[in-house]
Amino acid sequence: MAEKTLNDLFIDTLKDIYFAERQILKALPKMARAAQSDELKAAFKKHQEETQGQIERLQQVFELVGKPARGKTCEAIQGIIAEGEEIMEEFAGSPALDAGLISSAQAVEHYEIARYGTLKNWAAQLGMTEAAELLDATLQEEGATDEALTQLADASVNAKGKKNKAA
Repeated sequence: MAEKTLNDLFIDTLKDIYFAERQILKALPKMARAAQSDELKAAFKKHQEETQGQIERLQQVFELVGKPARGKTCEAIQGIIAEGEEIMEEFAGSPALDAGLISSAQAVEHYEIARYGTLKNWAAQLGMTEAAELLDATLQEEGATDEALTQLADASVNAKGKKNKAA
């Protein structure tokens, strides 16, 4: 068996995040529908549009490395999304639902930040300057989304989650 290289690991991880982004794209409309706050609904819809652009960037990276854009099952993202679905079911109609949705969304963002940071670094190490730039653009978007979710949680959602429905 041939020895695996950093390039092989790069391609494997690229397939992982490609699969993950496509799963996230399917989950975001459900999260937007479940959200109670208009601001959170809007944030999920905005991220859905960004995610489509991120998938297109990943397709460009695949093209740059001469590989077809194919995903590889990512059990990590499947688990994170399943946890989000569980929160949507268990907290449906509760004042804490939006806080739970933000928590789930940030788990997704942190996974993506870890993956894109690693991929960007590897692309740079492998001399794939254009790929590194594309990956960095997505990394910056993921960080901005995470920060926006934190601000939304701090500004209103977490406080609303503490209240009793009758109050």
